[in-house]
Amino acid sequence: MMGGHATACGARRSAREALEGYDGPHVRIMEVCGTHTHELFRQGIRHILPPQVELVSGPGCPVCVTPVGFVDEALMLALDRGCTICTFGDLVRVPGTELSLAGARAQGATVRVVYSPQDAEAYAAAHPDEQVVFLSVGFETTAPSSCLAVRAATDDGLTNFSLLTANRTMPGAYEAMRGSTDLFLYPGHVHAITGTKVCEDLVAEGVSGVLAGFTATELVTALAVGVTKFAQGAPFFVNCYPRVVRPEGAPAARRLVARMMEPCDATWRGIGTIAGSGLRLREPYAGYDARARYDLPRIDGRENPACRCGAVLQGACTPRACPAFGTACTPEHPVGACMVSSEGACSAFYLYGADLDVGLAPAASRRPVTLGPTEGGRHS
Repeated sequence: MMGGHATACGARRSAREALEGYDGPHVRIMEVCGTHTHELFRQGIRHILPPQVELVSGPGCPVCVTPVGFVDEALMLALDRGCTICTFGDLVRVPGTELSLAGARAQGATVRVVYSPQDAEAYAAAHPDEQVVFLSVGFETTAPSSCLAVRAATDDGLTNFSLLTANRTMPGAYEAMRGSTDLFLYPGHVHAITGTKVCEDLVAEGVSGVLAGFTATELVTALAVGVTKFAQGAPFFVNCYPRVVRPEGAPAARRLVARMMEPCDATWRGIGTIAGSGLRLREPYAGYDARARYDLPRIDGRENPACRCGAVLQGACTPRACPAFGTACTPEHPVGACMVSSEGACSAFYLYGADLDVGLAPAASRRPVTLGPTEGGRHS
């Protein structure tokens, strides 16, 4: 019972009391999900944490962990191969080695912002005279949609549509980052697809974590459960997002991805190459692989030496520790991907962090946490 009123994921008021009143050992919690980073700021939850609870950012922003070389590949397709690039909006301003996709568009390249891979496939169907490449960036959450777009292109008989893949899977990242945190705040969207088995298996390896949703209720509850169980000393996992995440996840989505994609080694910004952590189209669908179709050379890319995004994504430093933060690097003129992305840690610190002495935005931009009496939750 927490506060004498609730189970481990019980009523929100007792969860807040448990969190604010935590008097256990110092605990370092890694927010794997970039949306969690933003919501913890936006909801004002960081302001109710006791000093011994430390939040650090992790590799949970897909745009942020995508390496510079991927942007350079997209630029080659746009400028040298004459392809139409379809992409989510966050990627347009991410710097490559020399310029961004926004810069390429200013030079005459065709770069279109879409909201889904299906939008890109539909555009290709409507414009048969253009070679259309969708930039497939994301974790387990978005890979099924990319597969569905390829399946639609197959059904439609398209020969002018392909994917440039930078899809990543989280288990390898958990293994790579386990030494950087005392417990993980696991991402709800990813595990809605994958289920909870990987989290449960990590407990046997001594890795602790809680799986959280995105409301103030869910985040405060997950943090309260995490620090309370951490003080007990034994490794643990608790699913505090049971209304969305089931132990089995989404089997149909996983089967679709397994049928059309296969694991491959992948480079993560700041972390390096993680074996088997990427996804690429299987051989029967190789005609929709932009790297194969356009015979792209290997491009490693070069990051701006002023950028410390890699260290931020490892939890090795806060954005505020980067000399470029808030000066040379701002949302209007980003130096690194973490300032561009709507899920980036640097963006969150810039927008919401002034009152914690970690950002530049005015206090009025922060929304205080409000915990009502009727929105409690329980874990299964």
